[in-house]
Amino acid sequence: MSFPPLTPEQSVKPPRFEARMSLLFAAIFVPMGIHLPYFPLWLEERGFTAGQVGLILSAPIFVRLIAAPAITALADRAPERAYVLIGLAAASLVASLGYFLPAGPAFVLAVSLILSVVWSPHSPLADSLALSGVRRYGVDYSRLRIWGTGSFLAANLVGGAVLARFDAGVVPWMLSAGLAGTLAAALAAPRLGRPRRPSQLAAELPDARRVLSEPYFLAIAFGCGSIVASHGFLYAFGSIYWRSLGIASDTVGFLWALMVLAEMFLLFGFRRLFSGFSVPAILAVCAGAAVLRWVAMPLVWPLGLGLAGFGLVQGLHAFSTGLTMLGLQKMIAETIPEERTGAAQGVAFAANSGGMALVTLASGPLYDHAGAFGFLAMAAISAVGLVLSFAAYRLAPERRRGR
Repeated sequence: MSFPPLTPEQSVKPPRFEARMSLLFAAIFVPMGIHLPYFPLWLEERGFTAGQVGLILSAPIFVRLIAAPAITALADRAPERAYVLIGLAAASLVASLGYFLPAGPAFVLAVSLILSVVWSPHSPLADSLALSGVRRYGVDYSRLRIWGTGSFLAANLVGGAVLARFDAGVVPWMLSAGLAGTLAAALAAPRLGRPRRPSQLAAELPDARRVLSEPYFLAIAFGCGSIVASHGFLYAFGSIYWRSLGIASDTVGFLWALMVLAEMFLLFGFRRLFSGFSVPAILAVCAGAAVLRWVAMPLVWPLGLGLAGFGLVQGLHAFSTGLTMLGLQKMIAETIPEERTGAAQGVAFAANSGGMALVTLASGPLYDHAGAFGFLAMAAISAVGLVLSFAAYRLAPERRRGR
């Protein structure tokens, strides 16, 4: 794909671009690091049933299927993507205040649905800005994204420590504080203008309007989506399961932090370890690690492996999530024109969210009937990613050109 020359404004790298993007990723992942492990505990403390918890956690993900791709595609046409992010961050902070009102599950569900519309595009928009920096200035994406992983880890640890001292009623306070930090970081985000459009002479890849329907793109996007979706059961009931075993809240936070720490090590070593791997090969590694993780998860406690066993299983998160995310971004950077980067991020986000929504919705009944052995169903779901990795290998552009 050939691009027209950068305009004078585009060719000038914004001051402290890496620092500002690193801050943005760090801020975006703080509220995620609170919401993912501890929001289910807050719902449980409110007296909601497993089915209600599953519905409240899954219904917003269905909304993201429409909201995130639509908003990120519109952001591609905006004069400045950072301004879209600022507006969404402000709306997210306001929406989160609804959790402070004393209300039943229907109202909490309504707040969660509204929040999902304005919160879900944060990460895809940040990825879109970062990938523009990769193309224009040769920035190392993994070195920016690692700050998000680090802040997620810190939020896990700090959140667990706070919950060990206070009850789960403090979760909305931590969530809103995190979203306030996201707004502050969005205000400081670099301004890059519109995405650069490719030259009319570019013919190496399909037309920008068709590239998002290419079988190779879809195989990778939905392969990654199946692996990500297999985490839905852990995200919904992992903390509740560990607490049912008598594991303390701060230790639960430590278990969440371990998986993020493993992901950070992978981010540091990604270029050295996987730069020579094709995207389908990376996807196969991720799917295999996810299958192993979910088969092992329900066996740890019965086999007497204790916290050390859970720690080892959580370490596989580096591959089942961290490497999956990097493989997806590698594919987008290699094959998607810059003018369609935001839309590509939205489609990939929708692929992740669609599977995650279905799995999370099913997690309530699954946990009620199977307990921890529900993780075995997650192994079957992640195996879909392995099948799609083989399909993507056969559909890869370089193989098609060689025929």
